[in-house]
Amino acid sequence: MAQFFMIHPDNPQARLIRDVVAILQAGGVVVYPTDSCYALGCILGDKQAMERVLAIRQLDLRHHLTLVCHNLSELANYARVDNSQFRQLKAATPGSYTFILQATKELPKRTLHPKRSTIGLRVPDHKVALAMLAELGEPILSCTLMLPGEEEPLTDPYEIRERLEHSVDAVIDGGWCGTEPTTVIDMTDGIELIRRGKGDATLFGL
Repeated sequence: MAQFFMIHPDNPQARLIRDVVAILQAGGVVVYPTDSCYALGCILGDKQAMERVLAIRQLDLRHHLTLVCHNLSELANYARVDNSQFRQLKAATPGSYTFILQATKELPKRTLHPKRSTIGLRVPDHKVALAMLAELGEPILSCTLMLPGEEEPLTDPYEIRERLEHSVDAVIDGGWCGTEPTTVIDMTDGIELIRRGKGDATLFGL
């Protein structure tokens, strides 16, 4: 049975953030709010938790999972970023963007695209997500909470708890997040718009 946390979207309660992070550190899967949609998340180092996330979404390993980072310096530990790319990323983060980048050797191979050795990375502009990341001290491996066969992400935390109470370990009610996913930009070879979403693609000339 999933635990349910009501966390203020603008002033996250530190005690509740610590409780959620403890669940993550114990190998749990959590539903948490971001600046685009609600997301499923687990710690990077737990293979079983990652497999649970994939199973909920009915995804295979060809789907890019996203490494959600607290800031750009953390992102640079996990992706190869040159000076030009770093300046572009700095102008757009935190924000509703997911960047496809070449991964460093810091990342487990199971988290990468099997043919391209790439990973999706982002820095969210949401105080609950950022508080979780600061407390955790490492990125969260994530994907949008879009259930199989549905056209939009789930937005109501009470419905999320009802539908996933036996599949996840915690659900955070962090208020309204919306249904528009992140803008996805591939930066591995130039700049390519993969998905137009909430983030303003014109920042990248797209």
